Amino acid sequence: MLTERQLEIVLSVVYEYIETGEPSGSRTISKKYLRGCSPATVRNEMADLEEMGYLYQPHTSAGRIPTPKAYRLYVDSIMQRKRLPHPVFRDWLSEMRSQRQDLETVMSYTSHLLGRMTSYIGVAAIANLEEVILQRVDFLRLGGETVLMVMILDGGIIHSRTVNISADVHQDLLDDLARTINSIASGKVWGKTKDILYTFLLKELEKLFNACRDAIAQMDMILSSSNYRLFTGGASHILSLPDFQDIGKLKAILSILEEEQVLVDLVERCSLEDGVRVTIGDENNSTGMNNCSIVTVSKRARGQKAVLGLIGPMRMDYERSISLLETLLKGLYK
Repeated sequence: MLTERQLEIVLSVVYEYIETGEPSGSRTISKKYLRGCSPATVRNEMADLEEMGYLYQPHTSAGRIPTPKAYRLYVDSIMQRKRLPHPVFRDWLSEMRSQRQDLETVMSYTSHLLGRMTSYIGVAAIANLEEVILQRVDFLRLGGETVLMVMILDGGIIHSRTVNISADVHQDLLDDLARTINSIASGKVWGKTKDILYTFLLKELEKLFNACRDAIAQMDMILSSSNYRLFTGGASHILSLPDFQDIGKLKAILSILEEEQVLVDLVERCSLEDGVRVTIGDENNSTGMNNCSIVTVSKRARGQKAVLGLIGPMRMDYERSISLLETLLKGLYK
């Protein structure tokens, strides 16, 4: 159990490190945050806090930096306070609303807006809470056995994926297949129509059944496994952060962004409940994310679940990030 003074020291070190990126010495903490305590007293407390796992000293002559345990204490203290949107957010909110078009445009714009505001990676995701209803599918032959599949779901969610089928088919057949699927499945729950499609194809398109079956199997895999439509923005901004000057750390986070399903799973785990969720370092339970923090806010409304998030270093400005995400999410539903 921390004493009140130890708590103040931990929070001060975290705040100072977020602001400066430099280790904090006892003199700095005493002078800026605990003026009633001498540097010697603060130094002794810092040594105890290091043994308790809240602070870390990079080398003997350096000050202390916070550990993930200290960040967790800091974030928990933020969550207990009432948060108000900062006045400067109003201009950004107006900018976001001015761009409002279709749902996909809004979410894509919001993810880039988050990245631009924070220099972290902005994430925006939306999913239908109800059963998946297919509105339309289209196929575009890219060459050989490679086909671009574009599916539009009820609510405006779009999935596009490059898939392989077991035959080199002409675009005319792909167009016929799309028309058939749309005539049978459009506006209906996918789980109740896929078997009808398989039966129809077996009877009507027996010669090309394998190729058509592959296409429907790919659709089923996407629609059954995840209902999220995900957007990211601002990945280039993290290059300017000193926290990611280490090539190994940078490669780890960029590799996560290249795997959409991995990122979808990560966002889904971080937003199981409505409201704010902050995962720090090893709490992310994902390879390559042990040096990062993820802040998400999520809300269920109008038959959908919307998630906004930021991926950044553990030294992220949590208070500002949480306030920003809450403000923008609220703006999406006004």
